[in-house]
Amino acid sequence: MSAPIKGPLFLTNTLTRKKEEFVPLRPPHVGLYVCGPTVYSDAHLGNVRTFLTFDILFRWLKHIGYTVRYVRNITDVGHLVDDVDHGEDKIAKRARLEQLEPMEIVQKYTNGFHDVMRLFNILPPSIEPTATGHLIEQIEMVKRILATGLAYEVNGSVYFDVLKYSSTNKYGELSGRKTEDLIANTRDTEGQEEKRSPLDFAIWKKADATHLMKWPSPWGEGFPGWHLECSAMSTKYLGLTFDIHGGGMDLKFPHHECEIAQSVAADGHVPVRYWMHGNMLTVNGRKMAKSEGNGFTPEELVTGNHKLLEQGYSPMTVRFFMLQSHYAGTLDFSNAAMQASEKGLARLMAAMDTLGNLKPTGTGSAEVIALEQRCYAAMNDDVNTPVMIAELFEGVRLINSVHDGKLSMDAEGIERLRELFNTMVLEVLGLKNEDESKNDDGVLDGLVKEFIRMRAEAKAKKDFATSDRIRDQLKVHGIELMDTKEGTTWERV
Repeated sequence: MSAPIKGPLFLTNTLTRKKEEFVPLRPPHVGLYVCGPTVYSDAHLGNVRTFLTFDILFRWLKHIGYTVRYVRNITDVGHLVDDVDHGEDKIAKRARLEQLEPMEIVQKYTNGFHDVMRLFNILPPSIEPTATGHLIEQIEMVKRILATGLAYEVNGSVYFDVLKYSSTNKYGELSGRKTEDLIANTRDTEGQEEKRSPLDFAIWKKADATHLMKWPSPWGEGFPGWHLECSAMSTKYLGLTFDIHGGGMDLKFPHHECEIAQSVAADGHVPVRYWMHGNMLTVNGRKMAKSEGNGFTPEELVTGNHKLLEQGYSPMTVRFFMLQSHYAGTLDFSNAAMQASEKGLARLMAAMDTLGNLKPTGTGSAEVIALEQRCYAAMNDDVNTPVMIAELFEGVRLINSVHDGKLSMDAEGIERLRELFNTMVLEVLGLKNEDESKNDDGVLDGLVKEFIRMRAEAKAKKDFATSDRIRDQLKVHGIELMDTKEGTTWERV
């Protein structure tokens, strides 16, 4: 028998622009799909925020009693440069630049993505499908769309007919855009000659002779459209209609808008009941981007090896910093904010240590019960982690007051407070006491090996500044690296 649901849970639905009570199709089962990375480069900090958002949702749904199937895909083909229907595949382009096979690029950056997820304690999904592993499903979906007359084939490519679809369906409903406005704002016609309308998008693209990643299909050799991949994989594992679809705000249009259209056209079902979108990360008030010179990788953030960083910040400090802002709001990164998060996390973890040794001092536990109710209310109100963290610091005040003899609390209250903090801090927020891990050689060895891997990769790229910075930062923290013929080893100093 499943545990009772500790709700109700309310989520902001991008589709309706309202906060709605979450009622799954087949309780207690929940289907959750999140658009994963295109594995052609290292994960950046904005990626971390997106996947942390849905890591928290995944953790909370499970905690309040749901059985969750969480699907997060890997895009390993079909995502073209600049997110358009012409030009070079992002993975193929990186393979050409690095003089590797495309699948070597895929494996390299998939491994790196997983390393980053582990570094920030982001749980793996239930299923992690790849686009290349689901070509048959995508080809079949193209066939179904063609059969409805909502797509057309031209010279080996198949395009979705947006205007025909819009005559009976609401294309643009998710993003709040109108087709006439989209057409009026269309300027660039390069590569659009085959399309009936500039709004049409490829669901199967013909590959030219130089294209590295291509497969046979009824329309000739080609590759699937980027938007099609998620439609095929989400519905395969979660059903034609499922509960929640998440992703970054930048995917709302056109990617998610096109997903809806494809699924409705192919199968006659609106695919998603609740759409959720995480907002962007800015740096000192400006959008994080390589062109701005303010886009740094998780590796740079941890080592401090970037001109905008005053120091390195631990993975748990970064996680805690991100959780202090609601997922739907813009989060601004600054050294001051990170340093405040570092102190706040240390205070929270110190209180948990104190709580572990707290002794009953009298009677009373009403304040703990009220605190617990407020924590659940915050998380059930659109996964409001900043409010829940603020409530936890009210708990820190309680802990310190009992410890200092200013407040009495009985054994039941102390045990309930311990359970609440262990649940909310460790299980739900996914925070770990990094000071404790220093005493755990198994955990420490894994972390140091990850930095050794980062250092080796930097040296291979002849980025000796980063390599030296990793070595020096580890030494500051009491870890010395030794390079030998057999590889790099480490020891405490």
